[in-house]
Amino acid sequence: MSNRGPLYGLSAEIARKQAAKYDHDLERQVRLWMGEILGEPFPDAGFQEAMKDGTLLCNLINKLEPGSVKKIKTSKVPFMQMENISQFLQAAERYGLKRTDLFQTVDLYEGKGMNAVLDCLLALASQAKTKGVVTQSNPGVKVAAKNERNFSEEVLNQSKMEISLQYGSNKGATQSGMTAPGTYRHL
Repeated sequence: MSNRGPLYGLSAEIARKQAAKYDHDLERQVRLWMGEILGEPFPDAGFQEAMKDGTLLCNLINKLEPGSVKKIKTSKVPFMQMENISQFLQAAERYGLKRTDLFQTVDLYEGKGMNAVLDCLLALASQAKTKGVVTQSNPGVKVAAKNERNFSEEVLNQSKMEISLQYGSNKGATQSGMTAPGTYRHL
């Protein structure tokens, strides 16, 4: 973002709100988790700067699922760095992340959507935990497995006879205290 001028008005307000939402504790947890997976401490550089070229992300997904990213480009040319990020995102989707969990390449490269990057890495940690990857730091949650149930036709028909409590209850309902319209209530 160094090539951008200062923000004013609505743009500045949006940038302030995004910065306020950023969770530094979550970033610390994700840094620890990534360091454990990679087998080396996360670089001391800023979170965005350390991952901007995409090589760290490609190495991360290759540790989780070997061969996910075939060729990691080490060039300092911006297009090549963005290509690394794009390859990571494609590999993360193949690993099991939903498309809605992924971030856009520019979110990381330009540093404008670091909340989305953090959310994506948290979803990746959750998916890794689901696939049996065990680490000391535990960001994310274990994704629940599908629990499909098959009921017999008799049980399904029996459930149709019962009025669900979502529709309310008529237990305890009486007409005491009710008066016809236009009449007085006698006290």
